[in-house]
Amino acid sequence: MTDHALWLLRQDRRLAELAAFPFDFDLDRAVHGHVEEVRLASGRPLETVAGDDTGGTYFVCADGSVLYADSEGAAGIIGSSVDETLELVIGLPGWRDYTRLSPDDGEEKILACVAETEDEIREHYGIDEERAELRAALGFPERSPVELVARLHAALLRTEPEFVLLNADEGCAYDRIGPAGAPLWEPVLAAGRADLARLREDDSTAWREVAEDPVRRRITLRAAQFDRAEGDLELLRHLLRHETRSSMSDELRLAAVLVGLRGDTGDLPLLLEVRETDFDTACGLGGMPEPGAGADELRQWARTLDESMFGTDPSDEPVSTWTDLARDQGMTELARVTLIRELDNIFLDQSRLRRPEAPRTLATAPLSGLARDFEELGDLPQALRAQHLYAALQETAWDRASARHTLARLEREAGRLPQAADTLAAVRNALATPGDDSLRYWTQVSLGRFIAEEHYRLTLALADASRPEEARALLTAADAIFDELSENAANGIRELAEQAAARVREVD
Repeated sequence: MTDHALWLLRQDRRLAELAAFPFDFDLDRAVHGHVEEVRLASGRPLETVAGDDTGGTYFVCADGSVLYADSEGAAGIIGSSVDETLELVIGLPGWRDYTRLSPDDGEEKILACVAETEDEIREHYGIDEERAELRAALGFPERSPVELVARLHAALLRTEPEFVLLNADEGCAYDRIGPAGAPLWEPVLAAGRADLARLREDDSTAWREVAEDPVRRRITLRAAQFDRAEGDLELLRHLLRHETRSSMSDELRLAAVLVGLRGDTGDLPLLLEVRETDFDTACGLGGMPEPGAGADELRQWARTLDESMFGTDPSDEPVSTWTDLARDQGMTELARVTLIRELDNIFLDQSRLRRPEAPRTLATAPLSGLARDFEELGDLPQALRAQHLYAALQETAWDRASARHTLARLEREAGRLPQAADTLAAVRNALATPGDDSLRYWTQVSLGRFIAEEHYRLTLALADASRPEEARALLTAADAIFDELSENAANGIRELAEQAAARVREVD
């Protein structure tokens, strides 16, 4: 659809006033913007076109879709264009009450909900004559509430992953308006389920193509994990043989488990051959029954691994399983949005990090994992957000220095040079006054070299950014760290140190 109706509103003050009241689509509020600075997680542009009297804002996205954000931190796509959105707000002035309705609710329930809401509106002001006038002027047909609710439902389902709204300062995501949508594993597994069906049909092309493609192979094995059929043994053997090319992957272990669960001792030579592929597979498939073992022993080994690591319910899998597979399939935004919401959940409730066996301590590895995932996706703001919290939660001097060293690198790469300099100052403070003996040998190990290296790299960045005084001060600090390193550690960054010194002399 075009945005002809929006053009008409902008040309005719009477029509614009009708849209603003009683239908709460106020073009004049666009100049004020939203209640806070926001941006799309995808980085795509947004244009503010209208607002409402609750502090909500209507944004137009790059493809013309309209994203509505309320003032309480929730957002959703409500139309594929401004004109479609205007049809919605005029035809359903109480649309915010219908975001949980779907066509599955049936015509009777939908019409009853709409009638109840509109009767309440009519107690305060008219909408019927105004609606007829505005529809006629804008050229909108009279659509039934059932059709409009179906349109709204379809639009809201498109919100994720492409149109997730973030608080621009904090980076946290707005809640989703309307239906929750499919769980992550459903779109991730879709291609694997299709390939598994082709393998079961004995499609020779599929047997070759799936086995040769590491991503398709992994996803097909995951599909087989949750859809176990008696006739799959031969295709599982086939995938297992080819998965050895990936060395010790989770899917290699999964394939071995799915084969072993059948209890066919004739598979022991294959399983043992897979185990001996390299050192990693030997470790990862440890405990496997040796030649001569019985069927029960083989099944027990596979069952133990299955219960501890796999299972048959995709919702029990760690979210990282699905984000990794989404990213491997090019579903970048789907992975990004899921990881952002995972990070948001940790910020809101850090008790999620508590160790079950020691509830007074935190397992912070998920945060460093999230930082790495975001960095691989090229999302440095979210990587920084995760790394900031990770660094703040470290308890030993070693862990604090290491986490802040990584934080400084991310800040430098994001162009936040003053912040990176402050973070490196905190690293130096940890080295000088550690408070425990965990950093006793920092000068003789890789950590010392990495810290010095980051000092020199930031010195170069400050010099290139025409910040000579800060570059000179940081070079002095870098040289002091360099002088404390062991000879081997120092030799590894000597050339970088000389480059940094030369560059500072140039800008001086």
